[in-house]
Amino acid sequence: MRSKFVEQLSQLDNSLIEMGEMVEQAIANADKALIERDTELAQKIIASDNEIDDKEKEIESLCLKLILLQHPVAGDLKLVSAALKMITDLERIGDHASDISELTLLLAKTPYFEKMDIISQMADATMKMVQDSIRAFVRKDLVLANEVIAYDDVVDNLFTKAKNELLELFNNSANMNGDHIIDLIMVAKYFERIGDHATNVAEWVIFSLTGVHKDQKIM
Repeated sequence: MRSKFVEQLSQLDNSLIEMGEMVEQAIANADKALIERDTELAQKIIASDNEIDDKEKEIESLCLKLILLQHPVAGDLKLVSAALKMITDLERIGDHASDISELTLLLAKTPYFEKMDIISQMADATMKMVQDSIRAFVRKDLVLANEVIAYDDVVDNLFTKAKNELLELFNNSANMNGDHIIDLIMVAKYFERIGDHATNVAEWVIFSLTGVHKDQKIM
């Protein structure tokens, strides 16, 4: 019975890695579609969000089977419970990649008047956070989980910089399309939210190792 349980826990790790890779790819593709004004890729990202939803359901089913059939206790129960919470945030990251792609379809209709370097930096930073948070869970690495949480400041600072630069561009350009600027600020905001969800994942990793979530002892 225990060997079966260990096998299923390994399956859980692998499934979380797969879901993490799926959302990382969604972030990367959302950034690429935006920069290159690639509407075909943007539409593929929107369509592929269902695959991330399906992966969430698959992992949720595995977690419930582990709880109901294997009756995990102590550390194992914290781990499975954390995984259930983590996949909700990973699914929301996929949603935000889709949201960005929907804005890309609108933005691609007009020329870009500005460089997109900061937004691409936000994409890279959030991909790092997602990757490291999943790695922290699989490796049971408390230090790495805390590093992910601290790294969210990088994403927040990039968002503030992007927003300020876009508003300055709008104020200093008489012919600037206001809707265009608002949509770009929303893109940056979605990346900032992705960073928040990656932070949530890292916080659940900490819970899986300590039984404490945001300074409150749960288990």
